[in-house]
Amino acid sequence: MSEDLKNEEMGNWFEESEGLKDIHEHEVVEGIVIQVNRDEAYVDIGYKQEIAIPKKELAVPEPESAEDVVKPGDVIRVYIQSLGGENGGVLSKVKADAEVVWDELRAVKAHNDDPETHDLQTVDAHINAVVKGGLTATVNGLRGFIPASQMELHFVKDLSGYVGQTVQALPIEIESHKRRLVLSRRQLLEREREIKQQEVFATLHEGDTVKGTVKRLVDYGAFIDVGGVDGLAHISDLSWERVSHPSDVLQVGQELDVYVKNVDSETHRISLSVKQTLRDPWLDRAANYREGEFIEGKIVKLAKFGAFMEIEPGFDGLIPMGELSDRRIENADEAVAVGDIVKVKILRIDMKRKRISLSINRARREGAHATFRRYQPEAEVAPEEPATEETAE
Repeated sequence: MSEDLKNEEMGNWFEESEGLKDIHEHEVVEGIVIQVNRDEAYVDIGYKQEIAIPKKELAVPEPESAEDVVKPGDVIRVYIQSLGGENGGVLSKVKADAEVVWDELRAVKAHNDDPETHDLQTVDAHINAVVKGGLTATVNGLRGFIPASQMELHFVKDLSGYVGQTVQALPIEIESHKRRLVLSRRQLLEREREIKQQEVFATLHEGDTVKGTVKRLVDYGAFIDVGGVDGLAHISDLSWERVSHPSDVLQVGQELDVYVKNVDSETHRISLSVKQTLRDPWLDRAANYREGEFIEGKIVKLAKFGAFMEIEPGFDGLIPMGELSDRRIENADEAVAVGDIVKVKILRIDMKRKRISLSINRARREGAHATFRRYQPEAEVAPEEPATEETAE
């Protein structure tokens, strides 16, 4: 071969190669659709020849025809799986689309991981199925996994109820080369709870009466949502009457007024009371009696400072030690015994402190011609709040 001929062929090769892009396998590039038929689309990516993309690599799910997805002149992004060979290479629009999603997910995670970030970016996760350890979900065509511990703030025994739902979640682990995507809904809920807590603790004060929703019942009380934060109403604060279990007076989902007993912003604890929003039945019972009235009732408890008499079931009065007998006594049992029916005079009704003071002595001295309202036994009920020597008259 002559030197001139050799140079001519080299010149032709360089002329043909001048417009070629610097492209590599396993990267995403843009290409223009040149031709489309039912089964494939031919795309020019700047390589030495157009490369066919089968319809299964154009979209998910696989379309009936490639013409349903692209048309000549469209500029699309494709993933280069390989170059060379008889067909010029192997391209995939599906994988290119997936790479775009991976990039978007990495950007979302980077944004959320920034300590200066105050607003979290979320993704829509469509729950597909329950698997060992959690749930599978789809995010813009990518398969992800939500561990059972990352679904709710509390443990969920049966996850099947989430299948078919689309939930907001955060990407917490991303390894695109392994096609690994781990999501968390719990971290999002925790952040939302934290924001709500800040709002609630800034505006909620002791003594407030607010609307609440019963979220959970436990043996010792009820957790009630007040503005997005749960407070605890102890079982003793659910009713003015004795309660064996919170379910006796409340049910999950019930909306009601609650009284704020205490707000501790440091420990994020809120103490609530249901009964404080209701009229105390003690006041209604006390309204049926008058100071100076003579009544009779049953002795139900002895104390160091006197004896408690049941005026009516669940409604007691105190007979102080000095009003039990005309003579000086050291102990209440020197004058009365539990179960005795005695006649007394009502000395004082203290509506504010919810106390009634009684006297056997006055009844004996002044009640010779008085009419006594009789004790009507219905049930053996002990005092609601046993008095102490400090609080007794």
